[in-house]
Amino acid sequence: MVNQIKTICGYCGTGCGLIVEVENNIINKIRGDKEAPVNKGQTCVKGAFAFEYVHSKNRLTTPLIRKQGVLVESSWEEALTLIGENLQKIKEKWMPNAISMFACARSTNESNYITQKFMRAVIGSNNIDGCNRT
Repeated sequence: MVNQIKTICGYCGTGCGLIVEVENNIINKIRGDKEAPVNKGQTCVKGAFAFEYVHSKNRLTTPLIRKQGVLVESSWEEALTLIGENLQKIKEKWMPNAISMFACARSTNESNYITQKFMRAVIGSNNIDGCNRT
């Protein structure tokens, strides 16, 4: 049985409506939603065809940490702790403006908001940029 799921495209900030056709938990096709006021059934190449990465065998599913020059699998807790410790060391040694972050237009407004909030409130830096301004 093919399920048709209405959703919003995540490739840019336009917010095109899509219909995702899923069978056996695998995306088979994506098409524009004719009822969506933004795109009225039209979609760009990425929105329609760039979905195979979702089921790719090459996709990372666990964090990797470099240990003695080799990338090894780790737990999310270990990876996030390491990131936090290293950010703190950079902040202490080089000051907050030594840290910058790049946000993504493919993220939701909420994700981009919390990204800038993290940089300004936690890191103490205004060094944030993104591809959504181009």
